Amino acid sequence: MSEPTERPADGAAPPTADGAAPEQPANGAAGRERRRPHVAIITGLSGAGKTQASKLLEDEGYSVVDNLPSELLRDLAELAARDHARFERLALVLDARAGNAPHVLGAALAALEARGIDPQVFFLEARDEILIRRFSETRRPHPLDEHEQGVGSAIARERELLSDIRAEADVVIDTSDLSGRQLRERIRSALSMPRSPGRIALNLISFGYKHGVPLEADMVFDVRFMENPFYKEGMRTLTGLDEPVRTFVLQQPITRRFLRFVREFLTFTLPAYEAEGKSRLTVAVGCTGGNHRSVAIAEAMATQWRASSGGPVSVWHRELEKT
Repeated sequence: MSEPTERPADGAAPPTADGAAPEQPANGAAGRERRRPHVAIITGLSGAGKTQASKLLEDEGYSVVDNLPSELLRDLAELAARDHARFERLALVLDARAGNAPHVLGAALAALEARGIDPQVFFLEARDEILIRRFSETRRPHPLDEHEQGVGSAIARERELLSDIRAEADVVIDTSDLSGRQLRERIRSALSMPRSPGRIALNLISFGYKHGVPLEADMVFDVRFMENPFYKEGMRTLTGLDEPVRTFVLQQPITRRFLRFVREFLTFTLPAYEAEGKSRLTVAVGCTGGNHRSVAIAEAMATQWRASSGGPVSVWHRELEKT
């Protein structure tokens, strides 16, 4: 599954398959008619926030279709491909209610891609204890708990059922500790991130180990070996976004050596990931609390990667955004 092509400015047609710029129509409205729609597919674990995500997408101007029968997916894909003006932004919500979720998702992808539309798949998940608590609070049954064996058992079955979908998703979001505002920011950031042809998107997350490793991370760097500004006078209440902390962390010789290593490592590995069909790589950087070293390092990694590759980069400081 590939990342959607960067949406051109109003009136501009998308590039051709060989990367050449197509002939521009004289009429701006005609250009908009030719523009490919952006289709977001929202899937993931029951109770992880798919309904909330669909409402957020509605606020962003998406037409949301929830739990569409697989028999109608081809008709919807044809409609979206034919009426670009009406379906410039389209979101599909697919989950365990559809029955064979991997089959339904595969059918949706095939129907869209056959019509030149590259959908962006979002997979939402959460920790087991969070999901169990959410079902307890809403008093709603889990869709896979048909024989009343318990929510925990149903969650385990659903994780196994959706494991292949998660592995191939473009964006994986753990909603365990996210507020509604934070989830909105994560989704909006992923939707708006441009991606040039041949450029894999890099998503950086800073976090604190005492709060758990982000489940969506493809790789994790532990920076707890660096001297901790938390114990330096005047820095405890600051973060890695503040200049005193940033200077303290980045001026350490071991930090400079680490950043050189990371740059070389990503330069070596990201093209290989892209060759394997991955359009986005999520890299987590962790320290003890997630407020100082990991924040400064994630920002430095983003800066150096933008300068060296020109590829799209997003940064999310998980612990700083907790309410």
